[in-house]
Amino acid sequence: MEREHLKLVIVGHVDHGKSTLIGRLFYDTDSLPREKLEEVRQICEALGRELEFAFVMDHLEEERSQGITIDTAQTFFKTAKRDYVIIDAPGHREFTKNMITGASQAEAAILIVDVSEGVQEQTRRHAYILSMLGLKQVIVVLNKMDLVGYSEEVFEKVRGHTLDFLKRIGINPTYVIPISAREGDNVASRSERMPWYTGPTILEALDTFKKTERRDGGPLRFAVQDVYNIEGKRIIVGRVEAGTLRRGDEIVILPTGERTRVKSIEEFMREGVEEAPPGKSTGITLEDKLFVDRGQILCRLEEETPKMVSEVKGSIFWMSSEPLQVGESVIFKCSTQEAPCRVEAIERRIDSSTLEVIEESSSRLENREVGEVTLSFASPVIVEDFNVTPELGRFVIEKEGNISGGGIITRLEG
Repeated sequence: MEREHLKLVIVGHVDHGKSTLIGRLFYDTDSLPREKLEEVRQICEALGRELEFAFVMDHLEEERSQGITIDTAQTFFKTAKRDYVIIDAPGHREFTKNMITGASQAEAAILIVDVSEGVQEQTRRHAYILSMLGLKQVIVVLNKMDLVGYSEEVFEKVRGHTLDFLKRIGINPTYVIPISAREGDNVASRSERMPWYTGPTILEALDTFKKTERRDGGPLRFAVQDVYNIEGKRIIVGRVEAGTLRRGDEIVILPTGERTRVKSIEEFMREGVEEAPPGKSTGITLEDKLFVDRGQILCRLEEETPKMVSEVKGSIFWMSSEPLQVGESVIFKCSTQEAPCRVEAIERRIDSSTLEVIEESSSRLENREVGEVTLSFASPVIVEDFNVTPELGRFVIEKEGNISGGGIITRLEG
């Protein structure tokens, strides 16, 4: 039986101990290959240091950059209950882009705060993104308790400030845990140096979280990525964004409105596949020879279909030194769709760190600001409200060939 896995992201200020925590999780769960651990141990000894868990991630990151063995965007550690996939670890810059574009789908998050420094600007920015993406299963860890003498008083003070901020952006963390990632306190085992803390360790807390419910019974959304001709078969490849795709399904192709039936589901080295669950990348053939292209969405005929709209309203997190300006044309990307759009309005600019409204009805959106914007399209796009179907409600903006912003759709216009 295949083990359950849960996708986890660890975020926070760049110097607050993400790499150390990830290294410690690997070590304490015996999830790091022994030869890798030994290499790191030898490096530390050569430098005259004890084993430092941040070096584990640094070492793996160096190997990844050289294309050698381990991709830290898909790194596992395990407990008795399940496997955990740490996505997009640990680079804070890439986290912003990858998480907000939906390239990796987190089901839970650990927000890490250095208890000796408290909530910093980058902490606030990452927390805001988690809030905007609707992530509910969140653990706050107050790290480096060893630097404050494992003080309950310091913990409670920083805990209060952190919770006050998170409440303002709609995040209600399930747990707030005092830890020392470097020393291992309350990561995998309870700390004898903090007897005043009676809550769970990080691993115990993670194991209480639930897998994100698969929307097997919801409306089918199959996003077409490409079309291949293999041994005389015209195979349409893509991803089941929602619902379950089944052989024999009567489907409608958007935006053309053409109707047909799924003849077969094609997977490498497998025959007789009857269905593909949500999140599955797969191939299909159709009973009719219809033109199908990248960006189209296949839906089940008897179910409600997504809207095709010429205007959307959304919240955008802007990530470019060049501002986004009203009236300019940019590229809108949602699932496999790509369409030019015009910025019709920036109704509000918000400071992503302080949450203060900078300006109402603005002409531009600057780097690291959040904006409530209206985008219009010459040709309709196939989208849904983020709260209805996240996979068709999350988008990125490309400007001058660069991914410059991303966000979620909050309202659809005709």
